Amino acid sequence: MSSQHSSDTHPLPVSVAFSGPDNTGKTKQIGILARRMGPAATSAGPLDHYDPRWAAIKADGMARWWFETGPVEEVADVLATAYLERSRHPFSAPVRLLDRGIPMLEATVAATVAVREDVGAAQAAERARLLLAPYETDRRAAEEGEHALVLLHCDDPEEGTRRSLAHEVTVTDIYAAYQRHLHEQINRLVDEGRFPMAIRIGDRPTVAVQDEVRRLLAPLHPDVPRRALAGVHVIALGGMSESGKSTAGEYLRTHHGHARLKIGYLVEDAAGRAGIHDPYRLGSIVQAELIVDALDRFCQAHHFLDSVSIESLHDFDSTTELARMLGPQLTVAFLDASEATRTRRGTAGAKDVADRDLVKSARGADKIVSIAHEVIGNDGPRLELERRLDRIALDRRWPEHQPHTMPVNALGLPVHLESYLAEFLDRTTGLRPLIDLLAVTGSGARGKYQHGWSDLDVLVVADTSSLVELRQILADLEAELGGVKLGMTVLTRAECRAGAVTSRLLHVLALIGSGALVPLWSTPGLTLPAPDAATDVAVSLRDGIQAAIEIRRQLLKGTPDLRAVYKVTALLAKIQLRFSGIECPSDSDALTVLLDAKQQDTSVVTTARTERPATEALARLVLQAWLDTLPGETR
Repeated sequence: MSSQHSSDTHPLPVSVAFSGPDNTGKTKQIGILARRMGPAATSAGPLDHYDPRWAAIKADGMARWWFETGPVEEVADVLATAYLERSRHPFSAPVRLLDRGIPMLEATVAATVAVREDVGAAQAAERARLLLAPYETDRRAAEEGEHALVLLHCDDPEEGTRRSLAHEVTVTDIYAAYQRHLHEQINRLVDEGRFPMAIRIGDRPTVAVQDEVRRLLAPLHPDVPRRALAGVHVIALGGMSESGKSTAGEYLRTHHGHARLKIGYLVEDAAGRAGIHDPYRLGSIVQAELIVDALDRFCQAHHFLDSVSIESLHDFDSTTELARMLGPQLTVAFLDASEATRTRRGTAGAKDVADRDLVKSARGADKIVSIAHEVIGNDGPRLELERRLDRIALDRRWPEHQPHTMPVNALGLPVHLESYLAEFLDRTTGLRPLIDLLAVTGSGARGKYQHGWSDLDVLVVADTSSLVELRQILADLEAELGGVKLGMTVLTRAECRAGAVTSRLLHVLALIGSGALVPLWSTPGLTLPAPDAATDVAVSLRDGIQAAIEIRRQLLKGTPDLRAVYKVTALLAKIQLRFSGIECPSDSDALTVLLDAKQQDTSVVTTARTERPATEALARLVLQAWLDTLPGETR
């Protein structure tokens, strides 16, 4: 069935049927979508509301009637009557959500027959068609009035059956056989095209499946939300009283752009929309669903958000359910501080902290540490807390990257510098490596090295315990540099992962992560973060500010250092181009491109390295281009 509209502003109501084997989350997905849509959606409710015979059947034992005492003709009649009565039932909401669609009637009857009459899949399907033949006309009309969506564990019926049964507390032989046949019959209907929309849930969390549900259903009616927390990562902060949750939430907001939300606000907002007067009396699962519902609404209203922190986690069971619903989109961070530290931080005295701890412990807040993804000890200085939060926040934004390497002779450096680097690597990367990575940066990495002008800039990733031995190796090899200035920077892995680096070094990590800069050596299995392009550009502003100041310092000298003026001018040009999405590693290329964009004479670039007037003129042009971006600056 295709969605039809009487006009663009008044689309016709639609019915969407969620089908699938047991324990694929049909009811859960309907509930989440119905709560999110509010009055725009209605749930048709369970099938047993649509035939009065169900009351007596359930009273006498539904499983026994279904699989033993009730004639299969009666089972088929009760099921068909309920399905068809539900399809005829009027509804006023724009979207009606059904738990099991018309094709499931055929699959259910066929699976029941297969168990009760011990027949194969094909024979059971044929028997089901005969049993349902009296309802064929109404059944076809009802199926045409539904948009059919099926949820499957996977494509393999055997594995799907195993997953369905794994969710049950107890499983009888009859029920296990029924599930195997039901999976076979549903897969047959999928192959026949009876379910135009099919979702394989696999091991995905609830919200990821809901997101796919919405992407499939959104074209059917404009009231269906298009996505569910797509691309949003949530850091949920837990901990006892005065453990630092508010401090952590505020740091994530101010330094990493997280929206900072209170769990109480989320629960009460979603409950108010749903007409729930006291949400805290509800079960933990419902509370978690309310949190997700409010998060979903907030993030849709603020579509630019991709990071949120929520505080404070006080309930163990709802936190467990929240983790199940959000999966890898959620990081539970538990701030752990000693009682002495927390008492000292409390402004209302030790009793106040103890009283609040009692309330939290009653809800299981202290047990959340056992399921936390990150446990942050917060007895130390605030700087230590912030570095841990940096690491957590950047883990998602900066994916880990295992760098490739290349030989020293691929750089095209002078022979004595190749020899120097080869010897350095021999002495630092043996059976007990002193370093984790070595990369040449600057002009030496781009085939632009110029003797007498360029330095040899090197980045080394190594633990600080290696510094003494590295210093001795550098002293031993110094003569082989032939007077070339060595600029060696040493970072630890922890500094890289927490982003505790200068803007220039962040740019180097970004280049390594993108493959634009290839190291000469890395220890097997080493991974480094790859900073995103937006962060790389944003933090380079600091270097631009410093470069603009340094140019004027140099120009005020009686005899400026031409090399220093040229290099800092080129840096300022590169940074300006970076904000336009242009990456020019070469100094001369960057200067030429920038001047050309400003419609300035580029010939000055060729003589700037050797002639003072040209160097100073070039510096003034690039500086003015920078100053022109500031309000109120004129020539």
